[in-house]
Amino acid sequence: MTEFLAHPALVLIVGALLLPFLRGTLRSVAIAGIPLIALALVWQVPDGPAWQARFLDYTITPLQGDKLSRLFATIFALMAAGGGLFALGQKSRVEVPAAFVYAGSAMGVALAGDLITVFVFWELMAVGSTLVLWSNGRESSYRAARRYLMIHLLGGVVLFAGVTGHIAQTGSVAFTRMAPDSIAHWLILIGFLVNAGAPPLSAWLPDAYPEASWSGTVFLSAFTTKAAVYVLIRGFPGTELLIWVGLFMVFYGIVYALLENDMRRILAYSIVNQVGFMIAGIGIGTEMALNGAAAHAFAHIIYKALLLMSAGSVLLMTDRRKCSELGGLFHTMPLTTVCGTIGALAISSFPLTSGFVSKSMVSQAAADGQLMTVWLLLTAASAGVFLHAGIKFPWFVFFQKDSGLRPAEPPASMRWAMVVFAFLCIALGVWVEPLYALLPYAVKYEPYTWAHVLTQTQLLLFSGLAFFVMLPYLKRTLTITLDTDWLWRRLLSAGATRLEALFGVARRALSARVGHAGDGLLGMLVRQAGQDARLARTWPTRSMALWVLVLLLGYLLLYYT
Repeated sequence: MTEFLAHPALVLIVGALLLPFLRGTLRSVAIAGIPLIALALVWQVPDGPAWQARFLDYTITPLQGDKLSRLFATIFALMAAGGGLFALGQKSRVEVPAAFVYAGSAMGVALAGDLITVFVFWELMAVGSTLVLWSNGRESSYRAARRYLMIHLLGGVVLFAGVTGHIAQTGSVAFTRMAPDSIAHWLILIGFLVNAGAPPLSAWLPDAYPEASWSGTVFLSAFTTKAAVYVLIRGFPGTELLIWVGLFMVFYGIVYALLENDMRRILAYSIVNQVGFMIAGIGIGTEMALNGAAAHAFAHIIYKALLLMSAGSVLLMTDRRKCSELGGLFHTMPLTTVCGTIGALAISSFPLTSGFVSKSMVSQAAADGQLMTVWLLLTAASAGVFLHAGIKFPWFVFFQKDSGLRPAEPPASMRWAMVVFAFLCIALGVWVEPLYALLPYAVKYEPYTWAHVLTQTQLLLFSGLAFFVMLPYLKRTLTITLDTDWLWRRLLSAGATRLEALFGVARRALSARVGHAGDGLLGMLVRQAGQDARLARTWPTRSMALWVLVLLLGYLLLYYT
């Protein structure tokens, strides 16, 4: 065990807390350098426990290394560096520090060897990501941040109950492979799936992410869902249910992305779609499938960040986000157009891009396991990805009709960030050995066979043909897509308001019945209820109190059963 090794996640988090005190060039250097220091430290973490401590009656392992944790910690650090470079011109003094806390927390989850440490960093991720969203400063961002926090508090409550039950049942806090064979393990699985964007709560992601700033969405795309993929690989490989959860997410993301008009909501639904591929691979559970899920998570963080960087550049330079208001931007934003197109090709698994060498491993694992239905559905989904993210996004944003907009290219730091990530998309597709060497199992897969290249090229070409044939039906209008977030955006809020009104009626009736109850306990309670309860006036405050109550009730239920 290494005695005095600095924890990479804590270095990034402490560095984030120092950023508000820095100005000018020093701040820019720190934003670029702190994640790289954390990255170097990741590669100093040995296999096995590096930090151990006593907490209550348990031995916790806040820092532990192996190939899987090192893979995810590496890409989280790279993403923090690339996102920081892209956000150098961000005027908000909160966003980048919050994003680094967010990234450091995701690294902490990846490097944790026990469930207590996982939970602590898991909740800190929710705090950091909420601050990233809130820092945009718009009313719509505030509302989205409250809804986002509400969902993640729910997930945290469920996860906490599961971890508590697991420790009570096993007497161990070690984060190892589990099976959904008890209430505690089901609760842990559900808590992980909430962050993965799994049904029925998938809509939290496209509801929240597009409301962040032009740079904030880049950060948000990388950490929460991929940390969830990591813990599912670690905790629940081979759980068959995950195959069908993943397939649902795959097609849910495609359908809603095809319906969307907002360019960042298209890409947000695409995140759900791509995470679905990873979760399906985890459900298959073979070494090939788990390698594919891990490799695809690594590649996805890069090309999705690139896509959202190009969308963020367009948003910053045009102040437009609807596809129906954009088009013809390639005239004055050629670099952004090229980088966005490379990201679109990578997400579509075009040969010589990173997506081609990662996503296909999951499909191959389904074929090797004779899961023909799963293989057919994943193949059909690959065509759908090309429709919504590979063609629709670049076509409507950069090409199609001439919108008359003539914005300049974004500032230099944003251009450099896009160029670096575009280079990585191509480099990982051409030179696959470095990526495969990082994977948790030995790779016995050759992506560049004539059969695979020809099949994938044909699939993409016919998908492209279908897009342009159906183009009149795909043109977007100024509409709103109804999703399951209506349940907590409207129904839950309306229900809480109704309950409050009923409580008011009951309180007034009780006051009339009690009358002047004197100084007794009942009279005191009635008078207190009638006073101005400012802390419970707003729906966000009531929702937070609701989830605290749910936490307590869940703990009591678990304790007594």
